[in-house]
Amino acid sequence: MAAVILSFPTLQGLRIFTQKLSWTKRGVRLVSGAEVGRIEKVLIANRGEIACRVMRTAKKMGVRSVAVYSDADRYSMHVAMADEAYHIGPPPSQQSYLSMEKVLEVAKRSGSHAVHPGYGFLSENTEFAEACKQEGIIFIGPPSSAIRDMGIKSTSKHIMSAAGVPIIGGYHGEDQSNERLQAEAARIGYPVMIKAVRGGGGKGMRIARSDSDFLEQLESARREARKSFNDDVMLVEKFVEDPRHVEVQVFGDMHGNAAYLFERDCSVQRRHQKIIEEAPGPGISADVRRKLGEAAVRAAKAVNYVGAGTVEFIMDAQHNFYFMEMNTRLQVEHPVSEMITGTDLVEWQLRVAAGERLPLLQDDIKLRGHSFEARIYAEDPNNDFLPGAGPLLHLSTPAADQNTRIETGVREGDEVSAHYDPMIAKLVVWGEDRSAALKKLRYCLRQYNIVGLNTNIDFLLSLSGHPEFEAGRVSTSFIPQYYADLFPAPRAPSGEVICQAALGLVLQERKHTQEFTQASADPFSPFGSSSGWRNNIQFNRNMTLQLGEKKVDVVITYNPDGGYRMQIGEEVYHVTGAVEVEGGASFLHCSVNGVKSRPKLVILDDTVHLFSMEGSTEVSVPVPKYLAGVSGSGAQGGAVAPMTGTIEKVLVKAGDKVTAGDPLMVMIAMKMEHTIRAPKSGVIKKVFFNEGSQANRHAALVELEEEEEEAEG
Repeated sequence: MAAVILSFPTLQGLRIFTQKLSWTKRGVRLVSGAEVGRIEKVLIANRGEIACRVMRTAKKMGVRSVAVYSDADRYSMHVAMADEAYHIGPPPSQQSYLSMEKVLEVAKRSGSHAVHPGYGFLSENTEFAEACKQEGIIFIGPPSSAIRDMGIKSTSKHIMSAAGVPIIGGYHGEDQSNERLQAEAARIGYPVMIKAVRGGGGKGMRIARSDSDFLEQLESARREARKSFNDDVMLVEKFVEDPRHVEVQVFGDMHGNAAYLFERDCSVQRRHQKIIEEAPGPGISADVRRKLGEAAVRAAKAVNYVGAGTVEFIMDAQHNFYFMEMNTRLQVEHPVSEMITGTDLVEWQLRVAAGERLPLLQDDIKLRGHSFEARIYAEDPNNDFLPGAGPLLHLSTPAADQNTRIETGVREGDEVSAHYDPMIAKLVVWGEDRSAALKKLRYCLRQYNIVGLNTNIDFLLSLSGHPEFEAGRVSTSFIPQYYADLFPAPRAPSGEVICQAALGLVLQERKHTQEFTQASADPFSPFGSSSGWRNNIQFNRNMTLQLGEKKVDVVITYNPDGGYRMQIGEEVYHVTGAVEVEGGASFLHCSVNGVKSRPKLVILDDTVHLFSMEGSTEVSVPVPKYLAGVSGSGAQGGAVAPMTGTIEKVLVKAGDKVTAGDPLMVMIAMKMEHTIRAPKSGVIKKVFFNEGSQANRHAALVELEEEEEEAEG
């Protein structure tokens, strides 16, 4: 046996540890003075960015990684990164990533010593943790008893109360009748939060603001809970208006040690799901920070916690905090805690699971600087954050460095699948203080450019630039409270930007012509010229561009010096420029009336996308009327599917009378429940889908005809 030095990179530099290693024929075995397990190969029972995240640390540690994948993920990034990959079924997660039997079979076939569940899917499944143990496979997570106790919210609140952790009042009883739950809601006082006891990730949660809407919200929460957790038991608790969502990262080992790695503020949410997180919490004093951390450690020790966990609190305006729930897994937003403490929590997970003590005890964990994480989603913020799916036709990102992390599981050309969560990436930044980190976040968001589907990037820029957010005055109602500011009316592109788009199209045309000329048998043919040259005259052309619903005419004059004179209405612009490729992206190096700029340029299907530090613009060449297809909205004759999904519930039948806004169907798509409502009043003529069937995006769901007015007698 030999003693060697292992080094771990941190924000502060290199932190050195001495670790004994035992070399065997099959690799390295970690020794910590206690009975340990060997982890030389780990199966990641997950997909997307978290699978890639775990693999990066595993490779750094010399641990082989095994991936599992569904049909939809056959060519995905996590499959390409893994040392081995095994197919486990069709796209629906119930038949692939949620199948304990299939995952365990792969773990045994591949000879994996451990399973890392990531987050979501099987990460907080007691039965799966137990099954791993029975098979002699290390489950990289807490004991199944901790998952069980913390997974049932009513049980967890009793345990926390006994451990001296502040809790908020509510009903967590066994009587699940509608009458009892509604009576308890009235006793507690509206508004109340209805929660699935096994919930998480915003699933199975609804707010009832009055007695009249309680039963509708209860049934909706139950449906979603059955779909997500196969358990529809509910609890009801007082809903704290405008609270902050503050959570503490905790870590325990098998030797009785537990520590906290400070708090994260995750208050800004939509659909009860986090959208931007930061660490530490803004405006939280050192005294409150210590009390939060100590309460979280008491919570962890109360259930003999081992591994990474998060204790979530709600905090009122006076910084009083109350236990909400404990997530017995690694959180999506764990990178911000890593950034302010200089740690690798996945490495901690692997070491603790192998029997080692915590790499650092409480007094050794130092807080430095500030970090933000912005979740980049395929969704339409202007349409109630409706999730989306589709191809990433163009994807370019800011450069990663020690203060900038891009956690993703997709590449340019990949598709965001309708079967799974619509998150594209997590952009994580660090700065010396909150102001520096926020400035860095906004700078990097401007460099995160995507074409092919709707994203929330512009919304994240609007949010992170709001004065109240900059001041750290955040709450879970931040988005509805400042809705008008966060969703400003779109501004028309300036004349300078229109000229940039026109220049991009002209330069693309020139490039295509040059390629044609080089391939032609007569390279000197006048038909192979795009310079606009004419003998003794200047060449003028008209170009029509489409800006949303508006068309703009640009008169372009080709100058002898290679530049252009562009006229839009009465305004005249002098334009020069060229396209240069840098780092795999194209930039338009141009000058408009003497002002130089270099926006990123993407041209796809006659549409110009310009990205700059001032914002993004989309300008297209209008399609001639004889080529334009019939409108696909379908909203005039009925209701259409906003995205590909499964019909969970059909609420109407042929002959039913409905009014505008009445619910017609409930769809499950992108792991969320969506109620499809009538676009107008009328009579249902035909219902096109049954419960359980799959509907593609823009498919007509019902045919609706206006009710004939009764004849006057």
